[in-house]
Amino acid sequence: MYDFKQIEPYWQKKWEDEKTFETVENDKPKYYVLEMFPYPSGKIHMGHVRNYSIGDVVARFMKMKGYNVLHPMGWDSFGLPAENAAIKHGIHPDKWTRENIQEMKEQLKLLGLSYDWDREVATCLPDYYKWTQDLFLKFYEKGLAYKKKSFVNWCPSCETVLANEQVVGGECERCDSAVIKKDLEQWYLKITDYAEVLLQDIDKLDGWPEKVKIMQKNWIGKSTGAEADFEIKGYDKKLKIFTTRPDTMYGVTYMVLAPEHEYVEELVKGTEYEAAVKEFKTKIQHMSEIERTSTDTEKEGVFIGRYCINPLNGQEIPIYIANYVMVDYGTGAIMAVPAHDDRDEEFAKKYELEIIPVIDEDSKMINSEEFNGMDSKEAFEKIVEKLEESKIGKKTINYRLRDWLISRQRYWGCPIPIVYCEDCGTVPVERENLPVELPTDVEFTGKGQSPLITSESFMNTTCPKCSKPARREMDTMDTFIDSSWYFLRYIDARNENEAFDKELVQKWMPVDQYIGGVEHAILHLLYSRFFVKVLKDLDMVDFDEPFKNLLTQGMVLKEGAKMSKSKGNVVSPLEIIEKYGADTARLFVLFAAPPERDLDWSEQGVEGCYRFINRVFRLVEELKDCVNAETNLENLSKEDKQARFVIHSTIKKVTDDISGKFGFNTAISALMELVNEMYKYKENENRKEGILKEGIEAIVTIISPFTPHVGEQLWSIIGKEGSASEISWPEYDETALVKDEIEVVVQINGKVRGKLNLSANVTREEMQEKALADEKIKELTEGKEIVKVIAVPKKLVNIVVK
Repeated sequence: MYDFKQIEPYWQKKWEDEKTFETVENDKPKYYVLEMFPYPSGKIHMGHVRNYSIGDVVARFMKMKGYNVLHPMGWDSFGLPAENAAIKHGIHPDKWTRENIQEMKEQLKLLGLSYDWDREVATCLPDYYKWTQDLFLKFYEKGLAYKKKSFVNWCPSCETVLANEQVVGGECERCDSAVIKKDLEQWYLKITDYAEVLLQDIDKLDGWPEKVKIMQKNWIGKSTGAEADFEIKGYDKKLKIFTTRPDTMYGVTYMVLAPEHEYVEELVKGTEYEAAVKEFKTKIQHMSEIERTSTDTEKEGVFIGRYCINPLNGQEIPIYIANYVMVDYGTGAIMAVPAHDDRDEEFAKKYELEIIPVIDEDSKMINSEEFNGMDSKEAFEKIVEKLEESKIGKKTINYRLRDWLISRQRYWGCPIPIVYCEDCGTVPVERENLPVELPTDVEFTGKGQSPLITSESFMNTTCPKCSKPARREMDTMDTFIDSSWYFLRYIDARNENEAFDKELVQKWMPVDQYIGGVEHAILHLLYSRFFVKVLKDLDMVDFDEPFKNLLTQGMVLKEGAKMSKSKGNVVSPLEIIEKYGADTARLFVLFAAPPERDLDWSEQGVEGCYRFINRVFRLVEELKDCVNAETNLENLSKEDKQARFVIHSTIKKVTDDISGKFGFNTAISALMELVNEMYKYKENENRKEGILKEGIEAIVTIISPFTPHVGEQLWSIIGKEGSASEISWPEYDETALVKDEIEVVVQINGKVRGKLNLSANVTREEMQEKALADEKIKELTEGKEIVKVIAVPKKLVNIVVK
């Protein structure tokens, strides 16, 4: 009987007491399997169950295959929800987070996951973020961390900066006030310095899904074109633009600046256009970047009363500001060619601006002076040459990728280890004074700037250089920083002297199998790759990429929709565990769909998995004494050979499915067929106990990675010593896979009319003869003309009649 309420807690305690999954250094080949660590929200959901069950099967399977497996777990524990809880409920973020971690940890343990909890990390603890700060200082010393002004989402009512996800429909999710843009000085990491190597090394990621690699390539967005300087009439500065189409420069009829461009205020100051420009800038402050750049958004702008000079033909071109040009993309300015760009055309028609075609339907240049008649591709190069010869432009490469904004005006994040001194300027905190710890004397009002501002003890400090009074940096870091190196800390989680030991990391990295949601396909994975490349340049690691293989699992849906509280379709894992046991929950999420596809929740499917586990229990209980039998493989009957064929073909299929393609659903399906075969074979009067032994041991071993509590219990039921987690994965017998007989399907005009058991060595001609000689087939073809007989060797015979 599968009494999961007794079985599961027993084995969980035994694993914990005996440290079954502790990773120790040894000479076995290494295998590092990792699931993306969770934010400690306090409750696990079915997505967690699926993600971690997938990783656990891989970890347990590789351990049974003889690998030294590293399978850690931790907590991505800084973030906004903890701060919101402090504002709403008066609970300090530290207390809220620690309680949630404890609660989620206990829930994860209920699933029987094979984690080495001795390596647990939490990014919000000083013993972790000390090293996050140390890494920030290394980036700073290398010139990769810098500060500049940029626009952020600002809620005037809450008087606070909002993350993009807190802006819903242009309004603050807390108070529904209209959100505006505000210019603040913020910290960046210079990821653009690594754009090319990040792009090129995508081709090294053979174990990544193609769709993820394409997403990363598109995000980096390499484009080749030209930079060109346009003089501004009556102004001493030039306007630099980047274009991927220098061949269209003769078709420029107006210029567009982002409303936030640094020149705009100067260019309109004291003119009749100043008021209209200010009004327009205020209007677009309420628009998100997505809204502004959407193809569906109406293109709007304002003439600023100034003109540029086209460097190629000297034409005066009016300058506009418009909602569809962003200040932090490219140079924040574009040359508009309405004849050859849809957005520019829409804008030009709205404001009645000139449209000049410069390339005809045959891709030949027109209206382009000396380049007329030239193919546009050739003109691209020739016009760039002209720009370079005239020293007004050059061929260049641009990337869509922007530098990584890491400043957050938040309390619950890693403090940035920088102080500001009136005499010394920007000064990094000395390493012996790390970590810069978060203060506890803060107020959470939800208004004003970061709650850190309310802590005088934190804000006021002394300069590390001159010891005079100084002020700390009050921003904290983006939580993506924490998750960009956590996989390295797991390897050396208790090191008090450095972030990690280089030799240890070299031994375990890269991660052999990384598993997580496709929603992290761009930012988290890109930032982690960036970190590793910087660390390599700093001589802290000797490898190029952090994750060798990547699996992005699908979502868990209910009735075709994503589970959410608002839809009332959330299934609680704890309720399923209480009703059916953790192994049933695990088996269902692994069996219901291939891991990379979305899974639709089914109560009937869960009940089916529960029944299957009980069926396995009954079979093993009944046949447990067979495991003491000797394996006698002499004088095998047809039934004996069939049983051994199913046993060993199942071992082969499950091995191939887990190790090659994560076909957990097909592996479990094969296991179910093996169980059916054993039920059938045990009723055979002339059954061999040795074959039953083979079958039962194969079932118990194979089921263990999927349903570990069941595996352990069955292992003990059949009288085996030790843990099922420590046994070796079974090898299949090649000779058992060779059949004496095969089943051949017989069709008449493509419809199945019979089946024949023939010698495995049967020839094509013999197949045709046997099919035509079969009594049933003779009866069905009597009186009909046999047009032809087609035989597919060892599979089927199709008889065509009329």
